[in-house]
Amino acid sequence: MAKTHVTMTVNGQAVEGLVEPRTLLIHFLRENLSLTGAHIGCETSHCGACTVDLDGQSVKSCTVFAVQAQGADIRTIEGMANPDGTLHALQDGFREMHGLQCGFCTPGMILRAYRLLQENPNPTEDEIRMGISGNLCRCTGYQNIVAAIQYAAAKLSAPQEQAA
Repeated sequence: MAKTHVTMTVNGQAVEGLVEPRTLLIHFLRENLSLTGAHIGCETSHCGACTVDLDGQSVKSCTVFAVQAQGADIRTIEGMANPDGTLHALQDGFREMHGLQCGFCTPGMILRAYRLLQENPNPTEDEIRMGISGNLCRCTGYQNIVAAIQYAAAKLSAPQEQAA
């Protein structure tokens, strides 16, 4: 099968590769770029373990072909840490509030929460639950995940409040 040349920006870095037209974005990220943080859970878009941020939207990368991401700006869990290497507020929140158990859903959950907080910096508990409803966790009761997102929202808004 003929391969197509794709270019995109992933975690702030320009990347390129040759892919078959049927190559899913999740496979391009994991196999071509060795970015294995996004997990392959169901390959049917039900679990959200493969969630990444693509051009300002949460997408399940098992539902997007790599060729559809041509020219896109993508953020994966590997690109979440701050430039100085410290944890992003969401990563810190999941650690501090025990928002993970086995960790399989965590990368996708954090990326979905990232976009949720970009869209709504101060969500209610109900808004968080609705916002992450497309990402499944088979280990937790979601309470600590919600608490982790609330923690991150408070931490992210704190500097803005102090500056006002």
